[in-house]
Amino acid sequence: MEIIRDIDSFTTLESSVLTIGSYDGIHRGHHDIISAVVNHANARKVKSVLVTFDPHPRHVLDPNSDKLSLIMGLEQKLNIIASSGIDLTYIINFNQSLSQTTAKDFLEIGIIPFFKPEYLIVGYNHHFGKAREGSPEFLKQFCSLKKIGLEIIQPVSDDGHHISSTRIRELINDGFVRRANFELGSVFGFKARVIKGAGRGKDLNFPTANVVPLEKNQLMPKPGVYFIRGRIIGLQAFGMCNFGIRPTFNEHELIMEIHFFHDELDSLYGKEITVEFLERIRDEKKFTSTDKLIKQLEQDKQRCLDLKGKYE
Repeated sequence: MEIIRDIDSFTTLESSVLTIGSYDGIHRGHHDIISAVVNHANARKVKSVLVTFDPHPRHVLDPNSDKLSLIMGLEQKLNIIASSGIDLTYIINFNQSLSQTTAKDFLEIGIIPFFKPEYLIVGYNHHFGKAREGSPEFLKQFCSLKKIGLEIIQPVSDDGHHISSTRIRELINDGFVRRANFELGSVFGFKARVIKGAGRGKDLNFPTANVVPLEKNQLMPKPGVYFIRGRIIGLQAFGMCNFGIRPTFNEHELIMEIHFFHDELDSLYGKEITVEFLERIRDEKKFTSTDKLIKQLEQDKQRCLDLKGKYE
């Protein structure tokens, strides 16, 4: 997949099938849109193009509020898009100036001259341009005038709810990672760096790697204990993760610690790993003694090992 950031150095396409969106947390609804783009482009023998934004528009439009937590970082998002068969992704630097551009100007000046779309595909609730004026209704009129084909992809539902990035974010915040993974169509996770910890896990015979996400606005799961899969230096390893404040030791800072079920992973300090959250095991608890904590950790580990076969 070709990735474009500098449109001025881009060789104009003769034709394309194109979609536009933030694509925060590519989920099953997004996959329907992307599949439609790829299929239409292949049938027409033209390039499939996905236009997206970095940073996320909400980070620019509302900088004084709490930052929107991202389900996926840009690199992870691009990997999924590439694996879906898209030929070209155009990443637009979203800024205040762009936020004041009308939907009409955005298309007529920033998109059509370079990609010459003969067909446009968007989600049912997609909006773009100044004041979000670029609605599906706007596109129906605009594309009709420009003789561009248009397809509006309807929502995908699960458990009586439309699948959306907002819903998936809520599921992860509430600890329902298995449901979130189903609606994503992939496993929620992120890249992280292993940092130096207190070494307390080793004293409990459960050595851990302390990790921090590389993406500064990364969405984090609800505090608790999780069955996870790690991808480290070409190796896949299962483990269990505690994300919380470690109340047994009267601490208050949120810390993520991972105990891997793999003997060779005892020196990860400074390395980058990918952490994937497969299932939530339990809430974080305060124990009255380290012996009781160790007993619970042994039970947690066994439960995770029992689940391992589902994910191998």
